[in-house]
Amino acid sequence: MAKTAKKAAQSTRGKAARKTARPARAAYRKHAAFGGRMVMIGFGSIGQGVLPLILRHIDMKPSQITVISPEDRGGGDELARFGVAFVRKRLTQDNLRQVLDKRIGKGDFVVNLSVEVASTALIELCQEKGALYIDTCIEPWPGGYSDPSLSVSHRSNYALRERALALRDKFKGGPTAVIAHGANPGLVSHFVKRAMLNIAKDTGHAVATPTTRQAWAELARTLGIKVIHIAERDTQVSAKPKEVGEFVNTWSIDGFVSEGGQPSEMGWGTHEKALPSDGARHDFGCGAAIYLNRPGLHTRVRTWTPKEGPFHGFIITHNEAISLADYFTIRNSKKAAYRPTVHYAYHPCDQAIMSMHEIVGKNLAQQKRQRLMVEEIESGIDELGVLLMGHQKGAYWFGSQLSIGEARKLAPYNNATSLQVCAPVLSGIIWALENPQAGLVEADEMDFERNLEICMPYLGPVVGRYSDWTPLQGRGQLFPEDLDENDPWQFRNFRVA
Repeated sequence: MAKTAKKAAQSTRGKAARKTARPARAAYRKHAAFGGRMVMIGFGSIGQGVLPLILRHIDMKPSQITVISPEDRGGGDELARFGVAFVRKRLTQDNLRQVLDKRIGKGDFVVNLSVEVASTALIELCQEKGALYIDTCIEPWPGGYSDPSLSVSHRSNYALRERALALRDKFKGGPTAVIAHGANPGLVSHFVKRAMLNIAKDTGHAVATPTTRQAWAELARTLGIKVIHIAERDTQVSAKPKEVGEFVNTWSIDGFVSEGGQPSEMGWGTHEKALPSDGARHDFGCGAAIYLNRPGLHTRVRTWTPKEGPFHGFIITHNEAISLADYFTIRNSKKAAYRPTVHYAYHPCDQAIMSMHEIVGKNLAQQKRQRLMVEEIESGIDELGVLLMGHQKGAYWFGSQLSIGEARKLAPYNNATSLQVCAPVLSGIIWALENPQAGLVEADEMDFERNLEICMPYLGPVVGRYSDWTPLQGRGQLFPEDLDENDPWQFRNFRVA
């Protein structure tokens, strides 16, 4: 892995770049006060990273917090430092209600940062108890990602999202449950709205900030946005090489492997001319997305970020690929009249790439040893943003370019990747405290400006950059390729064969 990000692609149109100023970090601002009990489920990289931010920005005492996890994942010293109670327990279908029954009630808060604890079970319990809730993705019980008795469609994030949203009518007007609000899904939905307003301003579309879902979708259609990538390149590097039989990553390895083994998924745009040969539609739900009959760890696309330039990223399935496409859908009766194609295009750190190569060669059998890189990271950044394509100016990337050096200055127990997740977990908690009776909500339905206000001090440089890059550049010169040269924004042009 290169120790510094590469120069921006020469294809960048002009030198104009939008850089959003970050608020001064004088005294830490208390955004909200909380007098109830907070139960944090799971204490991996995100739990350890967000705990000091919660205590820094929410007026509450450590004694109000209880962490429940089958292991502390090396975070025992942190728990002791802050004086937070720890319960070493794995939550299961059999014991979830028994363990939590006396620990949560009306006005309390469950922060779910676990794996293999069903989000829907926790949401239902919180609604019944009158407690607030947040998670970073919609998790199933063990086997939900890998049960061969389930169809590919029913092992998808699309299916998980449909099951979670089905709870809305049952608990309408209940305590706020923020679902899927980390970096992505979560923060990137707020980036998309900010990016759209920037494009509108720069292309002469004088618009007020939309206040409804329909108005946001109309703006996306007016701007001509055909494709949205969540384009991310992680260049953080450690001097310690990856060993055989070891998975190395900058964030939750269990979470990454679980997502990577699910089918590739994407919101499917109305401009697309044909389904991929291995693509399929779901026969239930909102209809905003498709899936491929292959896992995300096997599926790559061409994408672009300002520092890295063009690269190949993996279509790891994520909730935002479906929720954003659904949110920006315009319908004529039951038929979609407009929708962008949306998906993740992720290049993890190079040591994770080597780990992925090993696991793919063993038919997705996970290595026995794991290593989460935090303190050992020597250099690098996580360049995480959204790439909006098809509009008047071609392509526009907006996002965070947070370095490991700045992440360490901003918050303890974090690397650049985890801090980009922890900041929106914090903002989601605060938003829920400020809007306690919103029922089930996704990031796309929340106040993007309020969330960005809270997150920005922890994101490093947040920039917007235009580019004339397309997935057709430099293609078909040495070898014949199956390309659609009439429309560069077709999925077939992005996909790596």
